[in-house]
Amino acid sequence: MSKDGILLSIQGLSVSFFTDEGVVKAVQDVGFSIKRGKTFALVGESGCGKSVTALSIMRLVPEPPGKIVGGEIVFEGRNLLALSEKEIRRVRGNEVAMIFQEPMTSLNPVYTVGDQIVEAIKLHQKKSTSEAWADAVEMLRKVGIADSAQRVREYPHQMSGGMRQRVMIAMAASCEPVLLIADEPTTALDVTIQAQILDLLDELQRQNGMSILLITHDLGVVAERAEDVAVMYASRIVEVADSQELFEEPLHPYTQGLLKSLPQLGFSGKRLRTISGTVPEPLHFPSGCKFHPRCPIGCGDRRCQTVEPRLREVEAGRCAACWYAKGYEK
Repeated sequence: MSKDGILLSIQGLSVSFFTDEGVVKAVQDVGFSIKRGKTFALVGESGCGKSVTALSIMRLVPEPPGKIVGGEIVFEGRNLLALSEKEIRRVRGNEVAMIFQEPMTSLNPVYTVGDQIVEAIKLHQKKSTSEAWADAVEMLRKVGIADSAQRVREYPHQMSGGMRQRVMIAMAASCEPVLLIADEPTTALDVTIQAQILDLLDELQRQNGMSILLITHDLGVVAERAEDVAVMYASRIVEVADSQELFEEPLHPYTQGLLKSLPQLGFSGKRLRTISGTVPEPLHFPSGCKFHPRCPIGCGDRRCQTVEPRLREVEAGRCAACWYAKGYEK
């Protein structure tokens, strides 16, 4: 057990997909740490590598075409990337669990939700079938599904999107993991249901003392829920900071652009600010800093165009990957 309060530490993680068109470097040299009992947010635009990072922690990157080509993921003193398939199965779903983006594609349509929760409980908790079913009913009750004894016998298609997401949370939390990965847990849900799902995660965290890796592009959720934040752009982490510090003084131009694009109180009706350009194709990342073609600061700087800045600590507890970030050693 780590003595410094760190539950999971990722260093130098790199993941590539080998396709007919070429090598897609989906994740490059990613590193961050998650504290015990805290919520860590991983934010960024779609396609930046957030979900691939989460799948790497679970050792669920599809091989082929994907492959973890470098780095380490240390959880409770064990490098998950060095474990055998048998050993990682004891961790996956038991100590580390994941809520996937779209429950309708993650839940098996030909089995009842109860069957799927019971399977996870029996696999990891070594309980009898009757005990597992009782636990499944109780988990559905805990996640706010009424008539849980009846609902546990229903199929995913018989439930609304919000209820299916609650089932996914019940399944992930059924073995009381110490780390819960929530990958866009409120995607495609209306605002009211989103708030209920996030409140539910908060309640489960308080009850079980688990850590949460929250993957999202919603900065409003990050501001309310996370203690620490990593900002990801085009396969790399570009900034890591305490949540409050990041919102008060973002250091990387990409983070600054994201925050400026948010609606503000007292909004006068003017158009929201946007980040110019588009996210680069993974097969054709630009040389140098990947953000430089869209950056208002470094778009004309030759160094930004040719030399990629590495993520460095610029002050205590804060890291950035930008030649122009305050405190960044040139």
